[in-house]
Amino acid sequence: MNLKPWKASVVAAAIVFLFSALTYTTGTGGTFHYIENPLRDALSSKSVTQREPDTRIKLIKIDSKSLEAIGQFPWDRSVYARLIDKVSKAKAIGIDVTFPEPSKDPKQDLALAEAVAKHPNVVLPVNFNFPAKQKANDLLEYDRIEVPTAAINAPKSQLAHINVFPDSDDKVRRLIVGLPEKDGSVVEAFSVKLANFALSDAEKVRWDADEQAWYRGSKEIPVNGRNQVITQYFTQPRQEKDLKTGYDSYSFSDVLNGKIPPQEFENSIVLVGPFTTGLQDEYMTPMSKAIKMFGVEIHANMVQSILENKFWHEVGKPLGIAIMALVVLLGAFLFERFKGKAALLLFIGMLVVYMGAFVIVNEAMHAYIPIFYPLLAIMLLYAWSIVGHYLAERRERSRVTGIFGRFVPKAVVDQMLASGEEVKLGGERMDISLIFVDIRGFTTLSEKLEPEQVIQFLNEYLDVCTKAIFKFNGTLDKFIGDGVMAIFGAPIRYDNHAEMAVRAALEMKKQTAMLEERLMQKLGFTVRFGIGINCGPAIVGNIGSEELRLDYTAIGDTVNLTARLESNAKPGQILISDNIYERVHHLFDIESMGEIKVKGKELPVTIYQVHAEKSA
Repeated sequence: MNLKPWKASVVAAAIVFLFSALTYTTGTGGTFHYIENPLRDALSSKSVTQREPDTRIKLIKIDSKSLEAIGQFPWDRSVYARLIDKVSKAKAIGIDVTFPEPSKDPKQDLALAEAVAKHPNVVLPVNFNFPAKQKANDLLEYDRIEVPTAAINAPKSQLAHINVFPDSDDKVRRLIVGLPEKDGSVVEAFSVKLANFALSDAEKVRWDADEQAWYRGSKEIPVNGRNQVITQYFTQPRQEKDLKTGYDSYSFSDVLNGKIPPQEFENSIVLVGPFTTGLQDEYMTPMSKAIKMFGVEIHANMVQSILENKFWHEVGKPLGIAIMALVVLLGAFLFERFKGKAALLLFIGMLVVYMGAFVIVNEAMHAYIPIFYPLLAIMLLYAWSIVGHYLAERRERSRVTGIFGRFVPKAVVDQMLASGEEVKLGGERMDISLIFVDIRGFTTLSEKLEPEQVIQFLNEYLDVCTKAIFKFNGTLDKFIGDGVMAIFGAPIRYDNHAEMAVRAALEMKKQTAMLEERLMQKLGFTVRFGIGINCGPAIVGNIGSEELRLDYTAIGDTVNLTARLESNAKPGQILISDNIYERVHHLFDIESMGEIKVKGKELPVTIYQVHAEKSA
């Protein structure tokens, strides 16, 4: 075994692994997060059926229509109080509008305070102000907290944070389940607080201070160091309700003016928030490359993820690195062993299989394994294998060219390149089958056609012969004028070489039918093959001048008898010897033609004619 290629492959695999692992572990989301995240989004995207929105979730939009009807934003806080009374039959009411400062008119704050006190299912927002850049990847630091003004007098049980923290590509994929305050208490997410109103006590989302973990019921939520968990989106940005998807949504002014009956919101989770670009509460999400999703829509989708207990997590970095190591080892081994089309199929297969594994793990285990970085490793290994094999082949071909610059059949060159051995003069005794083919009527054809036409028809006939020979693994030895000599069973040995020779002859006869018909229509006569086939021992090898030219061929009595059989074959006949007959008579429809006397043989030779396969 040649260890040099394997040493190079090991070095290449080590370099690829180190590069992939380094880029995977550098920064938040890895160096190539701008490829990793979209690719992950695409492979984990859900169909319309899979992401069917929950009909219990309803949106009340602070949209352009409402701004025209009610007036310039911000609105009188008593407007929200009136709205709360309109939808008070809902399970939960989330107001995604901050009230950090007291109103100029205390009556407005009093009206909202009374509505909040009257309806404990109302949730008001708390906003954490984060610095532009976080110091660490495993926690979220904040500068200050904006809570509703004391004039509203909202109890802590009705407060929840509305923060979302985009990934490094500025897309929101994660819910911050809770944010810790400096006194050690935890502020739940807006969506968590709202969803808990619809969940039974045994299924509610809760923070376990002793275990420092979040739970939904008895099941732990797989949050990261920042208390974030990957959630699912059930709607497209700004998607209206239709037969298949979208949350029920209503204009704020329509609800306030009574155009929408209060019963519409009974036992629902109602979210109220900005729904126009001018209010600057919109973010990019995996659901769209260009259109942003309003914050209230994001909260609605996160509420549904909590209700359906659908949370995803990323596998830890050690496991991700181990996966990449396994992929690199497998890829290096396979790409070293295979090349050409086999390597290309392996390359495509590995990509497809790994992406399939990603989808299966994502669906079955609700986990994200690294996707781009292992695929990058596979691509780099394949590129290395192409370059490595190309350079090795170039070196090998240069070596072969240096040994001889003379004509040899392609099969001989391929065999030598595969074996790595030097070309040997002379030959070896081998059991082979031979075909001799000659065109009957070629002289008459030459007399009736122009030379260019003769060459054209001759090339077509010889092309048929060549393709038939190659189809059944034969070696084209030479063209002899308007005839062909072919070897089966050398240089590559086949036990069934006699069968392959006969099949090649039948293929020639079959494929020449159209050519014969064309000649008959054009000239009123046609030409046909006469074919002789024999098998037995012969000397096969390189014969000729050691310094000038070699000819790979076969010599011996077996070859001579084959030529005699061909010369006795009538147009369209396939004549075989008794040697061939003994090996293939059970496979083909064969007719005995008796004995003939051939030149060079003292005794008559029994010959047979092959008609077709027995199955035919």
